[in-house]
Amino acid sequence: MSALRSLDHAGIAVLEDVRYQYPRTSAAVLDGVSWTIAEGSFALLIGLSGTGKSTMLRCLNGLVPHFSGGRFGGAVHVAGRDTRANGPRDLSGTVGFVFQDPETQLLTDRVDEELAFGLEQHGVAPVTMRKRVEEVLDLLGIVHLRDRSPARLSGGERQRVAIAAALATQPRLLVLDEPTSQLDPWGAEEVLAALTRFNEDLGLTVVLAEHRLERVLAHVDTVRMLEAGKAPLDATPETMARLLDPVALPPVTALGRALGWDDLPLTIKSARQHPALGGLRARLADVHPAARRISPGKPVVEVSGLGVDLDRRPVLQDVDLTVREGEFVALMGRNGSGKTTLLRSLLGFQKVRQGRIAVGGVDRTGADPAELGGTIGYVPQQPGSLFFQERLIDELRFTARQRHIDVDTEALLDRLGLAWAAERHPRDLSGGERQRAALATILAGQPRVLVLDEPTRGMDPWHRRELIALLKAIQADGVAVIMATHDVEMVAAAADRVVLLGDDRAVADGPPTSVLTDSLTFSTQVNKVLGDHWLTVDEVASALAS
Repeated sequence: MSALRSLDHAGIAVLEDVRYQYPRTSAAVLDGVSWTIAEGSFALLIGLSGTGKSTMLRCLNGLVPHFSGGRFGGAVHVAGRDTRANGPRDLSGTVGFVFQDPETQLLTDRVDEELAFGLEQHGVAPVTMRKRVEEVLDLLGIVHLRDRSPARLSGGERQRVAIAAALATQPRLLVLDEPTSQLDPWGAEEVLAALTRFNEDLGLTVVLAEHRLERVLAHVDTVRMLEAGKAPLDATPETMARLLDPVALPPVTALGRALGWDDLPLTIKSARQHPALGGLRARLADVHPAARRISPGKPVVEVSGLGVDLDRRPVLQDVDLTVREGEFVALMGRNGSGKTTLLRSLLGFQKVRQGRIAVGGVDRTGADPAELGGTIGYVPQQPGSLFFQERLIDELRFTARQRHIDVDTEALLDRLGLAWAAERHPRDLSGGERQRAALATILAGQPRVLVLDEPTRGMDPWHRRELIALLKAIQADGVAVIMATHDVEMVAAAADRVVLLGDDRAVADGPPTSVLTDSLTFSTQVNKVLGDHWLTVDEVASALAS
């Protein structure tokens, strides 16, 4: 008993020389990793996709190795309990877990029943159960979803329900894998505010993996960086801001690094209060961002008067949209605003109530999706739904054969940083890797319109930068790109047009410099600090260098 107490005192979770290798793989994803998580701390895990972040998180509730199989070495103790002897069920009262794909953990037909499910399994009294359900409905801003089916919610709404369900059990340790990856800016702030409140007011220990550091870096106590072949690096957020590649930093922090500021801001507030900001604004007063030059071709997708209902309620009303060859159009809006519904309507997956959809000048309203497959390539929010082959390379080859085209599939995988995964099963890849694998599979068909639904979900900043370069190259070949996303920073860097959906229709349509400016929500960090038409760090750096 004394040994257990000493472990708990050292940290609520202790990993000691952990080694783990997944089945059917030749190398360990974790190789001698140790980590002590202090009780009551707020810890952030970062790193490239595939460096073992999700695996390390799954060690904390016994999913590794009890569910995953493979070869496991070392020891993990959570609240003094050895995970070798205590699996996920045994630890469920202590560890709350939110997966990268929240749809995989939602089991019931109503949101309020989903929140109560875990409480029922632990024998919580009905009065206490009702109180906790009401609390988390309010905290996560999902009261209006109470009687909805999780299966009919948007990806971001499901993500908030999964987080609420985990919080309802009031665990001592809450583990979250990319908890804001599908959330609109409002939802992300609400979730982080709830996590911070539970951490500070109730002493809940929070561990999360996250790629979008602009959302979380200022909230956490400690950051652990995973790099392949190197020992993990542990540091405070302030120290990590000086060590990390600027591409992964919050834009306001990267701006400070680029300008050589001594005191690096981690938040918009601290950037606005920085003593060097006045001088920067003075230097930018008489210059403007370089104009974005685009020359789109003829219309390839034309939508007019589109109306769509879901569950007998209108989701889209009188939507008009024209997308031209070589144009990059970003669809934005809060969770549930109809972004995915609009994309599915273009593809023939969603029945429309009214309106017309033309592709390549031909009316395709209500067309069989198979008729559009040769023209429009679609990467959905759940990329795993595209995979059915045993090897990734065979997924690409199958697509090429179906389209009767000759494609260098090995070169395409290399272009997306996945050459090493050619022989791997697609479902064995990490979330970000699966996203890129799905994109490679679709690009093997050489579509003329590429439709992407949350393509940066689970994607690390380095591969997001490569994705932007790839999409720009695709545009140069005349391919139109339509992307639904909450990634404001990517849209500012890459999109030609932004269509903002809200109130069942398009409320704004224009270049990023008009749609993503002067907004409380859909605006970049740089714009919130500098105003005018400044959107990105690169724009500011280029203007100062000219």
